[in-house]
Amino acid sequence: MRPGQGLAARGWVWLALSACLTLAGCGGGYGAYGQATAMTCVPYARQVSGMPLQGDAWQWWRAARGRYAEASAPAPGSVLVFRRTGRLPSGHLAVVSAIVSPRQVIVDQANWVPYRITKSQPVMDVSAGNDWTAVRVWWPPSHNWGVTVYPTYGFIQPRPAGVQQGAPIAQMTPSGLRVGS
Repeated sequence: MRPGQGLAARGWVWLALSACLTLAGCGGGYGAYGQATAMTCVPYARQVSGMPLQGDAWQWWRAARGRYAEASAPAPGSVLVFRRTGRLPSGHLAVVSAIVSPRQVIVDQANWVPYRITKSQPVMDVSAGNDWTAVRVWWPPSHNWGVTVYPTYGFIQPRPAGVQQGAPIAQMTPSGLRVGS
């Protein structure tokens, strides 16, 4: 070996190892990183849920009152509203995409991982009353549950207030538009 060749060989080893580790992080699984974005959770939740609510994330709970149904249990399409805390000064919103069990859901959200849209990310109910008032969220960078317990208000359902889930279409239609009622 000539002088300096050992360093070049080690450089290729590091390059190959880095490539393998990078590709290992590209696999599927929970909470896969999405595209880079400057979008925050509020416009993302508004766009995905179709609920035209305004304000910071924590303000959605009050803004939804009387317009949308509130619930302590998730449903696909519902928006989980995080309370504001020292870690989440504006609160946070996540849109439920699937129910795994009574205490675990899958959400899509923006900016949980800074400047990223994360899809298929698990959220676990850790509340004492099984009412989703305290949750832990999957943290994609570590491929593990986050250690912080976040307080939440609950779920805003994507249906008008006063309409039961699974209600007939006639019940959801304003009475002035119904024929024969």
